Amino acid sequence: MAFPESFLEELSARNDIADVVSNYVHLTKKSGANLFGLCPFHSEKTPSFSVNPERQIYHCFGCGKGGSVINFIMEIENLSFPDAVQFLAHRAGMEVPEDAPDENKSRRTRMLELNRAAARFFYEQLVAPTGRTAQEYAEKRAISGVMVRAFGLGYAPDSWNALTDAMEKLGYTRPEMLDAGLVRAGKSGGVYDYFRSRLMFPVIDVRGSVIGFSGRVLGDGEPKYLNSPDTLVYSKARSLFALNLAKKSKSGYIILSEGNIDVVSLHQAGFDSAVASLGTSLTSDQARLIARYTDQVIIAYDADEAGQKASQRAIGILQPLDLKVKVLRIPGSKDPDEFIRANGPSAFHSLLEHSGNQVEYRLDNIEEKYDLSEQEGRIGFLQESEKYLASIADNVVREIYIERVAEKANVNRDAVKNDVEHFRKKQTKSAKKQLDRNASSPLRAAQPPSRQLHYTNVRSAMAERGVLNLLCRFPELFNGVMLSGMDFSSEPMGRLYDALLRRVQDGRGVSPATLEGQFAPEELALLADILQNDAVTAAAAETALRDYINTIQAEKYKASGTEDLRGYAEKLKKTKGYGGKDGN
Repeated sequence: MAFPESFLEELSARNDIADVVSNYVHLTKKSGANLFGLCPFHSEKTPSFSVNPERQIYHCFGCGKGGSVINFIMEIENLSFPDAVQFLAHRAGMEVPEDAPDENKSRRTRMLELNRAAARFFYEQLVAPTGRTAQEYAEKRAISGVMVRAFGLGYAPDSWNALTDAMEKLGYTRPEMLDAGLVRAGKSGGVYDYFRSRLMFPVIDVRGSVIGFSGRVLGDGEPKYLNSPDTLVYSKARSLFALNLAKKSKSGYIILSEGNIDVVSLHQAGFDSAVASLGTSLTSDQARLIARYTDQVIIAYDADEAGQKASQRAIGILQPLDLKVKVLRIPGSKDPDEFIRANGPSAFHSLLEHSGNQVEYRLDNIEEKYDLSEQEGRIGFLQESEKYLASIADNVVREIYIERVAEKANVNRDAVKNDVEHFRKKQTKSAKKQLDRNASSPLRAAQPPSRQLHYTNVRSAMAERGVLNLLCRFPELFNGVMLSGMDFSSEPMGRLYDALLRRVQDGRGVSPATLEGQFAPEELALLADILQNDAVTAAAAETALRDYINTIQAEKYKASGTEDLRGYAEKLKKTKGYGGKDGN
């Protein structure tokens, strides 16, 4: 959609990118005009995410994401372009122009209204006589009326059309219900309710909107939990059940649980920081979402084998985000809900207090595989433990647990340390080989970070990047330059060049924010990447531009199949196409 450029420029000016990003990323000044922090879009230990307040852009040197403040909000909040504009306008106290058409906004708003109406319908069914089966199930699981209201729990009747009929009476259409994932299309052309005979858990985002649903079967059927499909407003991989409540907790940590019932039970017992993923194991997006609200996570998955495997996987996802990770060990193969009902909140609080960190948890799991009373068992335990310890970057932590492993296996500490250092050298050597392999391919190294973009002519593309950089930094050089986006080998860079050049020719500023909505996020990220390079000084800019244009036009001429490049070079010297004042 199109917003007036003047509005987008003011929106960007009133939402300083450093201020906005600081709400999600801890930024520290590193060098020059750039602020750096850990990227919120991928896992990393060394900050590669930069924000340039002067140019009002961000760029990650690791994953390649980048753009203006609008693009950042689109990515971090999982919003469409119009919704990101609305978000920032609300933040700055600005009115969005009423004549700006916004189909996605109206569709999104309508879907959220439908979801809220559906949540109200499910709640009414739960408290009505028809919801007696669900009421009995809630009583059996010791869910209080207070928790039913706090979480907005409901009941999907054992009917093929109860929700459909109720929503149609409120004016919602069947296509809208299909779009929201509340109904499914039948073979005969009609629709039927997606959720039937289930205890319903509305999924509410941190802004308080009902974005989807999770339904728990009443009995032993499968699947145990049925979740809404991904929609315009909902993504399972980027959502967490009860985060809207847990973000208000004063506990200082997030408890990561497996199921919705566990979360409700924990909140009811006073542990108000519990959340759960929705039908998926923990994802990187969910981990980064958690990292916005805390620096400590306690994993409270079920004590069975599947829960233990899920815990180890979650550790691997959470640890790179510099989160302090602890793992709760629940005795008797119980889940948190079962343990609390049997032993009470105080006993569970004691478990939390004594939960071990991720290193202890991993070593305990390794130890359980081996009989340390036998020589063969001790050897197996040592070899697996030493390989794991070798992967720990912190020298102090590694030293502490080398000591503990040596004690458990009843062997000399120095022998364990030597083995760990040997494994570390092997891991470092392997990583270096991989880097060398990557660096040995200039074509691969020169490609843009996004896999959705590809340079077919690397030599020309490097020159095209240089032209775009100079156009944004020294627009006065482009008066009378005979170069168009059609000359570019990279179609996205050609379109960026034409759009930016039009602004320069019209006497307007070159602001990345004004290109939002016209270009895909990966294309704006490419522009942000290009703008990171300040190698060409003002004194050398005109010569650099001449060289860039000569390269672009020569590569285009070469691609056309004409071999008389020397003749073509002579022709170039007689034109004004390379930025020289007199054509030389």
